[in-house]
Parts: sequence; C-alpha cells; structure tokens
Amino acid sequence: MTKEEANVAAFLKLIRFAEHHSDSDDVYFLLYGGKQRFLDTSKHPNQRIQAWGKESTAAGAYQILYPTWYEAWKKGIVTDFSKASQDKLAIEKLRSRHALGYVEQGDIDHAIPILRKEWTSLPGAAQSKMTMDEARTLFAKYLGEVAGRP
Repeated sequence: MTKEEANVAAFLKLIRFAEHHSDSDDVYFLLYGGKQRFLDTSKHPNQRIQAWGKESTAAGAYQILYPTWYEAWKKGIVTDFSKASQDKLAIEKLRSRHALGYVEQGDIDHAIPILRKEWTSLPGAAQSKMTMDEARTLFAKYLGEVAGRP
C-alpha cells in the first residue's frame, strides 16, 4: 500500500467513525439512524427511514443517499452496495469535491472543510460531535492501523 492509499484508507475510516461513532465494519450495513440493518448488498437498500425528526434514504458506512448511489450505478462507478462499492463511491465523492489530493497527502486540515457539506458529521459541520483535534488524533491512529504500525 502506498502512502497515498494509506492516507485515503485512514480518512475513510475517519468518515465512518464520524458518521457512526463506531470503528466496527458493521456500519457498512446500517440504515439512516443506525438502529436498523440491511443484508442485501446487491443494490442500495433505498428505504426511507425516520430519525431525528428527518426522513432519509441514507445507508451504509458513509450514509450514502439512494439518488447518489443510483447516479454512480448508472455511470458504472459501482455495481452494487458492497463494502468495496461503498468505499469506491466515497472516494469518488472525495474526487468530485476536489478533496482527494489533500486526503492523499494526509492534509485533513484542508480536506475536512471541503467535505463538510457531504458528511455533516465532520468537524465544523452542522451535525458534528467531533473537534478538529479529535479528527487529527483519530486520523493518526487509523493511519497507523492501515499502515500496520502499533
């Protein structure tokens, strides 16, 4: 794994934690609100769920909305809603928001402000419960994990 790939993997893990407050891979199978699971990953579950006074089709590790997944599916970016496809779509979001280069360099201080509208749980965003210092600490921890360092 290159340094850039390790930085991306660590940042994706940071997004997953910000969205779900969990390091578990179970987050790949959660519907909006985090209380219900889905099992079929052949496509986006596309279930409207009520939580926190809102309704959403958000699902999976990155809380991807059905229309977002459907557009990526039509373009051939993803073929299903597997863990690999969810990661691929999240990376596509980093690219389309012009933050992938920052993430590849490990510059989360520049990446996070760009991505706050995509993931409102990131530091400084509307639904965030995480500070930038916490994000930096978690990113360093996850980078060590994906790079195989203790």
